[in-house]
This record gives sequence, structure tokens and C-alpha cells, in this order.
Amino acid sequence: MRQSGMRGALLALVVLLTSSACAGWGGGVGGGGANSINVLMVNNPQMVDLQRLTAEHFTRETGIAVNFTVLPENDVRNKISQEFSSQAGQYDVASLSNFEIPIYARSRWIAPLDPYIAADPEFDQDDILDPMATSLTGDDGQIYGQPFYGESSFLMYRTDVLAEAGITMPAQATWQEVADIAAQVDGLRPGMAGICLRGQPGWGQIFAPLTTVVNTFGGTWFTQDWQARVDAPEFVEATKFYVDLVREYGESGAAQAGFTECLNNLIQGNVAMWYDATSAAGSLEAEDSPVKGKIGYAAAPVVKTDSSGWLYAWAWGIQAASEKKDQAWEFISWASSKEYEQLVGEEIGWSSVPAGKRASTYENPDYLAVAGAFAEPTRSAIENADPLDPGVQPRPAPGIQFVGIPEFPALGTQVSQEVSSAIAGLTTVEEALAQGQELAEDVADRYQAREAEDS
Repeated sequence: MRQSGMRGALLALVVLLTSSACAGWGGGVGGGGANSINVLMVNNPQMVDLQRLTAEHFTRETGIAVNFTVLPENDVRNKISQEFSSQAGQYDVASLSNFEIPIYARSRWIAPLDPYIAADPEFDQDDILDPMATSLTGDDGQIYGQPFYGESSFLMYRTDVLAEAGITMPAQATWQEVADIAAQVDGLRPGMAGICLRGQPGWGQIFAPLTTVVNTFGGTWFTQDWQARVDAPEFVEATKFYVDLVREYGESGAAQAGFTECLNNLIQGNVAMWYDATSAAGSLEAEDSPVKGKIGYAAAPVVKTDSSGWLYAWAWGIQAASEKKDQAWEFISWASSKEYEQLVGEEIGWSSVPAGKRASTYENPDYLAVAGAFAEPTRSAIENADPLDPGVQPRPAPGIQFVGIPEFPALGTQVSQEVSSAIAGLTTVEEALAQGQELAEDVADRYQAREAEDS
């Protein structure tokens, strides 16, 4: 694929992922001294913790001052895209997800990290969970990002409610078994639905869980040779299953329910099960959670694949135009280190540790004392995620719950609006995906044309 084509596509990217972060701090870039770096990052809670700890610990130890610009997710993605595509060099480090890292690497907007990893054995690259490292690797086999924290997906369920119904959750349930359980527990307690599934439009909302369902049903957005398959039987079957399940046994207002709404529904006792991000477990098991100790965690349900959990990470990348790459690596090495996790555990609390990236985290007794209920299911979900082979057929781009191309946010969000309408009863799944097929074919045609030019 020609890099000029990728650059053009990325510059046209409309970032539509709904922000999952709380309102946070903005801030301009501070002084640009020789021993300082500028970091542009999302305002998620773990990042705000990092900002609070940096001066007292990292800067005191290294002498490197860090000037943070902290923005909500949609804003920071747009600003990072503008900054890195222009190679302005104003920011040395940015928080990027495993969606952007391979795309930015292909466009040579971020620097390879292999030389720094090789020169920094204390960082212990071998401790990074393999799927995380793979998802942050470029087409050339070099690593371009280091994870700050990561997640997969699993099934969360009320153990007491299932026990009341005489149901034992399989360790690896099929989606049909989950649907059967949802039917049995739906209405078992007043006002309690059988399951919560995201229905809110957005490529990072409904299509995060739904694409994993499509994968395990045998579907895919695109074949390896860029044939659009959105209206293929497997994609239709998976989407119809998902829509029917949430319409029959799902939460109230499902067409507008996202991560936050489902989290609240499970905490408040409005649903018996929820399939979503492993990162939700910390809130479910918090000291003030009314469902603490009542939740079980099982692997993502499957149909035709051995596993189906997604993979997501907030990671660090160094702008290729940065003139302070050595200092930038020192910051990344510290922020993604075992040492930093220990610092957070001791100063803020072990429930706030940015987990999901290192094997050693899941062997730390201090962390396990807080996260024992969900630590092993989380680690297992991440380790079984395969961003290069998530379904039953080869893919043209990496990604499990997304397709790793710049056009996917716009494509996924447009199709998601139609699927949400199907959940709301305003259209059928077949009609929704027929429109999605037309949109996907437009994207596929561009890549087929590029590959024809390159051959």
C-alpha cells in the first residue's frame, strides 16, 4: 500500500469514538528547555494519576521536566492526528491506542522503539503480554508503542442470581448458551433484565462488542483481498442474533446504552449479565459497589472460534520529528514500568494500577489482594486475544473489534447508526447491513485500486 494514499486517508479520518473519559484538565505546552519533553495525552483517570506523580518522582529522579497537555478522548485524538500528520514536532510523546499505532507507523509519523528497548534491559520487554506487543508492532516487525494499560472483554454475571435459578455458567460459554441463560433469568427479580449489551451508535460503542460476535460467528468486515462482507450470511446472522438478544432480554433503552449505561445497570441490579470490557471489573469490585463479591467472570462467548475477546490498549508513541527521543523514551520506560505500577499501588491504591499489559502484574500479591476476583480472567482474556487472526479467515488489516484502517471510524459509526435503529425497531438488520455493505464497498474499492497500482 502506498504511504501517500494512507496519509491522505488518515488526514480525512473523522474520529467518532465516543469519549469514555471523565472531564479533565486541559493545559498548554510549557517551557521547551533542553531537558524537558512535551506530552499530549487523554484525560482518562489513570493518565491523570500519572500527571500528578510525574514531577515528584520521574522528574526528581531524571531531571527531565514533563509538560503535559491533557484533553478528552475525541479532542486528543484530533489534536494528535493534526500534530503527527504535519510532523510539527511540538509534542515528543502522545497517548495512542493500538488502533492508531500501526497506521501511524506505516506513515512514518512515529519512531521505532526497538533500539531503545535493546539498550534498556530493565524495562523488560519480555514481561509485556504478547498480544499487547503484537498490536503495537508495525508492518516492518518493529515495536512502535509501549502500553500504559490494556483490556480485553469477558462476560460478567451475577453469581447469586444464576444460583437462584439453578444455573452454572460454563467457563467458556457459547453465545447460544448465554442467550438461553438470559432467557431464564430475565425478570427473575423485579426489574432485572437478562443481559446488557451496548446498542449506542459508534464504532467504539456498539461495534466493539458486536464485531467480536461477528468474528466468532464466522463473519468479517473485509476478506483478505478487500471484498466487503457486511451483508454476508455470517455477518447478518451474528448481527441478527445480537439485536434479537438485546431486544428480547436486554436492558431498557438498549439503542442508546453504551459502556457507562451497562456498567450502571449491572451495579444497580438492573441486569443479570453483561458482555464488555475487562476494565469494568475494577468498578464492579470497588469497596462501595453494591455488587462487590457477587460477580462472576467468564471468557467471551464463542461460536466458531476458540476465543473471541477484543484487545485494546492506551499506549505511548514518540513523534518521528521529535528532537528529544532519548528523553521521551526515558519517560515512556518509566510510565510503562513495573516500578510505576508499584508506585501507583503504594501511593494511590492497587485498584488504580494501570494493569493489563505486564505478566508480572498478575503475579504481584498486593495487586491480587485487590483484584483477585477478576485478575486471572482478565489476563487470560488478553493472552487469548489475537489481533492478527481474530476470526475464521485471513484479514487485510490487524484488529479484533475494529479494522485497522483510517477509514474504519467513519465506516463503523455510519453502519452502527443503522444497527442501533434495528435495535430500536425502526429498521431490520437486513436493511441496516445492506446500507452498510454499500459503504464498505466504497472503502474496499479504494484499497483494491491501490493494490492494483502497486502490483
